Amino acid sequence: MMLLECFIFAVMTVLMTGAQCEETEVFAEAGSQAVLPCKCSPSSPYPSNIIWTKDKKGTVWRKEKGGMQFWASSLSKENQRVRCPHSQFERGDYSLQINSVRKEDGGRYTCMVDYGGQVTANVVILRIMEVSISSLVPVWGNDVTITCNVTPGLHGAAFQWMLNNSPFMSRPGIVFNSNGVESVVREKATARLTGNWTCVMGYKDKEWQASAALTVKGIIHPSKDNTKVYAAVGSAVTLPCVFSPGLTPSNTLWEKLKPESIFRLAPGHLSASFSPSSPSSQFPLDKSASLKEVGFEDEGRYRCSGTVEGQRLTRDMQLVVAKIDSRITSKERGAMTLTCQLSDSSDVTDYEWVHVVYDLNGTQSFGSVQKGKTLRISKMSEENQGEWACRFYGTEGILGNVTSHIQLMSGLSGQKSSSPSHNTAAVVGLSLLLLVLLLVLVKMCKNHQRRKRIFQYPALETIVHTTSNEREERERKREKK
Repeated sequence: MMLLECFIFAVMTVLMTGAQCEETEVFAEAGSQAVLPCKCSPSSPYPSNIIWTKDKKGTVWRKEKGGMQFWASSLSKENQRVRCPHSQFERGDYSLQINSVRKEDGGRYTCMVDYGGQVTANVVILRIMEVSISSLVPVWGNDVTITCNVTPGLHGAAFQWMLNNSPFMSRPGIVFNSNGVESVVREKATARLTGNWTCVMGYKDKEWQASAALTVKGIIHPSKDNTKVYAAVGSAVTLPCVFSPGLTPSNTLWEKLKPESIFRLAPGHLSASFSPSSPSSQFPLDKSASLKEVGFEDEGRYRCSGTVEGQRLTRDMQLVVAKIDSRITSKERGAMTLTCQLSDSSDVTDYEWVHVVYDLNGTQSFGSVQKGKTLRISKMSEENQGEWACRFYGTEGILGNVTSHIQLMSGLSGQKSSSPSHNTAAVVGLSLLLLVLLLVLVKMCKNHQRRKRIFQYPALETIVHTTSNEREERERKREKK
């Protein structure tokens, strides 16, 4: 069969009388469909032979006058990767379609069409553009290489990298090499590299591109260092630390970091309410920790770490604690200010206060919204008592909230405290009177109890009385003498 194909190719080359078309270049991304054009002006709508060949590979596909089709052994009919649609033959279109193109499909192809001895040839150079990654799912901290190449090689081309539709700028320590044939990026795997990598190649005022997705395994939540977690004083909070599926983290550890110097952080003290995840947790990839009751002193930076494939993975995060400071102003009786305080307010762009009211059924409703970090309540009246919530916002929306409960105090009410000094004196006087009455009552009770005990023993009372009289009589006689 191979000898027959060579013979047919040789005969068609010798009999070639039509003008050979100019070379056509076709670019295709690996994995896509490539269409190799072969369009002629037929003298007859039914050519006797059509043959597609590739340099150094022989026949790729051919069709004889009787309708029989033949594929190369590497492109068997079962694969259906190569086809030449008959529906286009009447228009003089004998283009070859290659599905799911591969790097090895790149090269020089020739299409020859025989119209009863008149042979027309078209030459097509197929270049396969491919983005490859050394490890499709590298672990955080390991080396990763991203390569963009074109097969067959093409000199004079310019390459540009895009990451998530934005130009990728090289940094110190990153190997970024382009030699006109391929472009290579080498770097340590971090979350910064995660996403869709697109290689854009410019050649002869045209652009072609190929893409590949890169996922870095490690700690996926939070996805980056220095993520801020907001919590109110007295509430519970979870510090997230979740590893990628498929990993088996070991020696996981939580630390609180305290600033020891400008360049280095030292381990700090974890509070008693801090609770790290259990080693026998139902979710082995979730190493999140929790604080049952947050105190303002719990604010600061925390670090979660674990060992994966010999690599120590860490994720730093910051706990920002919020509280409400209340203060009674001295200038005006009955006025109060509430101030929303955060341990770090650098990301806060706006504050708002909301009065939360509950009816008898426990249904929650909200009053009017007031802007500002500090809220001033003019009078401590019934309308202002209850729960006040301070919401704080960042550029991407709400960051968190903290609440304070205000109780009505009559001593601070402007309508009921016209003469507080007189009221105080009246209370003190009434208290003294009650104390005197109480002492008198106690004395009367003691006398009553004493007489009651004596009445129970009349003989004893007579003896005591007689003895007393005799003693008095002796004393009078002594005085007379």
